[in-house]
Amino acid sequence: MKYVCLLRGINVGGKNLIKMAELKILLEKLGFSSVKTYIASGNVIFESNLDKLAAKAVIEKRLLERISSPISVLLLTAEEMRRIVSERPAGFGEDRAYYKYDVAFLIDPLTVDEAFSEFTPRVGVDRVWAGELCVYIAMDLKQLTKSWISKIIESPIYPFISIRNWNTTWKLSQLIDDTK
Repeated sequence: MKYVCLLRGINVGGKNLIKMAELKILLEKLGFSSVKTYIASGNVIFESNLDKLAAKAVIEKRLLERISSPISVLLLTAEEMRRIVSERPAGFGEDRAYYKYDVAFLIDPLTVDEAFSEFTPRVGVDRVWAGELCVYIAMDLKQLTKSWISKIIESPIYPFISIRNWNTTWKLSQLIDDTK
């Protein structure tokens, strides 16, 4: 099974630092194969014979040993990642001169309905759409300082979301298909 692994809370603000080369080796030592990392914000693609829950548990346990701080791990299958990209709202990610596009990936036990109820976009500034496994976010570039996105860190759902920009999301969907 091919997975995209999104690690929440590493290499942010000088905390929970781990180099991507070290992360790659760490996952390979856990028995994962075809391990690729993408940028330094905790994006990994790999293959495993383990199911999602078992793979997630193994990674979380090893990261806790390495970093001494719990790290939330979100695993998506190749098919789930493809659906996130292919089922995006019409036009999402296409007008980058005017909008910043993000995808808020949801970490169990958070559901789309629970997450979506916490998203309170500002009219004329933000737009949000509920996906199957995520929430899609578009923000007017000229009004980013007025966006609600900075307020999400005060929400009780914040520990259960991992946000990636659209470019990263799209690239991960491409890389998972390139994994051999």
